[in-house]
Amino acid sequence: MTMTASTRALALLRETFGHAQFRGEQQAIVEHVITGGDALVLMPTGGGKSLCYQVPALLRPGTGVVVSPLIALMQDQVAALTQLGVRAAVLNSTLDADTARTTERALVAGEIDLLYVAPERLTTPRCLDLIARSQVALFAIDEAHCVSQWGHDFRPEYLQLSLLHARFPDVPRIALTATADPQTRSEIVARLALDRARVFVSSFDRPNIRYTIVDKTDPRNQLLRFIRDEHAGAAGIVYCLSRRKVDETAAWLVAQGVNALPYHAGMDNASRARHQARFQSEDGVVIVATIAFGMGIDKPDVRFVAHLDLPKSIEGYYQETGRAGRDGLPADAWMAYGLADVVQQRRLIEQSEGSDEFKRISTAKLDALLGLCETPGCRRVRLLDYFGEASAACGNCDTCIDAPQTWDATDAARKALSAIYRTGQRFGAVHLIDVLRGRSNERVLRWEHDRLGVFGIGADVDDNTWRSVFRQLAALGYVRVDHAAHGALKLGVASRPVLKGEERVEMRRVVARTPAPARPRTSTAEALTPVAAGVLQRLKAWRTGEARAQAVPAYVILHDSTLSEIARRQPSDAGALARIPGIGARKLERYGDALLQITRAP
Repeated sequence: MTMTASTRALALLRETFGHAQFRGEQQAIVEHVITGGDALVLMPTGGGKSLCYQVPALLRPGTGVVVSPLIALMQDQVAALTQLGVRAAVLNSTLDADTARTTERALVAGEIDLLYVAPERLTTPRCLDLIARSQVALFAIDEAHCVSQWGHDFRPEYLQLSLLHARFPDVPRIALTATADPQTRSEIVARLALDRARVFVSSFDRPNIRYTIVDKTDPRNQLLRFIRDEHAGAAGIVYCLSRRKVDETAAWLVAQGVNALPYHAGMDNASRARHQARFQSEDGVVIVATIAFGMGIDKPDVRFVAHLDLPKSIEGYYQETGRAGRDGLPADAWMAYGLADVVQQRRLIEQSEGSDEFKRISTAKLDALLGLCETPGCRRVRLLDYFGEASAACGNCDTCIDAPQTWDATDAARKALSAIYRTGQRFGAVHLIDVLRGRSNERVLRWEHDRLGVFGIGADVDDNTWRSVFRQLAALGYVRVDHAAHGALKLGVASRPVLKGEERVEMRRVVARTPAPARPRTSTAEALTPVAAGVLQRLKAWRTGEARAQAVPAYVILHDSTLSEIARRQPSDAGALARIPGIGARKLERYGDALLQITRAP
């Protein structure tokens, strides 16, 4: 890339996007794509992936064609680019025939800088012919992990995108994702014919996110305490596995005074769209959702993501928790986890219609996630290691803040395994705990389990500890769940050395954890003075009015971080305002007078 082109890229970044310099690998990626190279970009959510194709698309001749899987994401991206003065448009199913034809004519005439299109539309003969009659600057394939058949967000239509290379061999392609383990990376390269692409891998670390996984005892109230203590009045996402649980949890949170809304595929389209719009445009809304919600959500000020059910894999967990704290400010990833989660996820795998290979890979992915849940070490180290990234203890996860105790659980494990065997491998943890604790209840007496040698041998261990023992035995593979027998626990092959006294078992001890210390909700920059805080409040009120008038999310007008910096610096003229990150030429022209009026007000 010539120095002139490099200078043009930095000038465009400053003039259009309002940033003085690129971050991390962005500049190297931009330079590579501008010169016509293919690229595979792995960058965490909030790391600035969009700039990696937007800048080259604006500097190369023609239109950048962006493949995106979600209509909501396309619309938000186009709204944000339009605010910057970029000629952006979409081609998707929401357009009426006249609007679609107008967009198509503008594309052929070279009047569009960036065109967002869904993969199923792009691969139609009509759309491919349209592109062939246009000048294309590049193809950007967003959310590229959707090509992986083993992934958590597989989209069959992504498999057809390799035809872009065959039909347009001279047009550079850039595939981007925030989530891809080594196997998924290989799939992306193979299925998108990116064999000659340069691979850019940024750190997967999101240091502003604090990871916390708690033993599930009373999940709703645990969640409520977390929201009230850490994020009262803040925007957040709560994930549940079933639609019914979404509805019930949202209704319960509302009854407790939380501004919560449900979201799942069983709702009608209008209700889903209305709830998503409120989450995007209003402050302090908590969305309770299945994983149908989230991919492509660009809201930067989500302060927490909570899981009331175990995800399927570390990729899913990372993708979902990554929706918190996109603005770089402190955020939380919180999850309640118990034995029932392990049982439920293993049942879903075993009862799926997938091949044996699919079930094997799904089980391995679940086991990796269980390892993250059960580790006594740093969660972040375990999480990043899964993606092949070495790291040191972070100091910003629950196990670093309050290191869990471990104990020699060999004797307890042998008693639990013996109880499973002596009762015929036909019962779940609740019944087995009753036997071990020596409870002569109706079910124990009906099966005459009070006569067994294991009856009462665990009376000195409390219920919470026994639940933890069975959960960890299942997570570590000593015990398996037989779903054909209504969730009965059975001995795994790995249990034999333990029962024979040949293997020691160490487990995490269940204790009341010390609550994590409260953190400032500001950035790492200096805290705002009372005067600046008042300015920020007025700036946010102004932004809310602008967003409603233009029918766009508030962050499309200006991000919180930009408003905070304006409040902190309180610029007195246009030149000083232009030096605020996030204030490009178009936004300075459009909003400069209003912003300066607010900062100058007494």
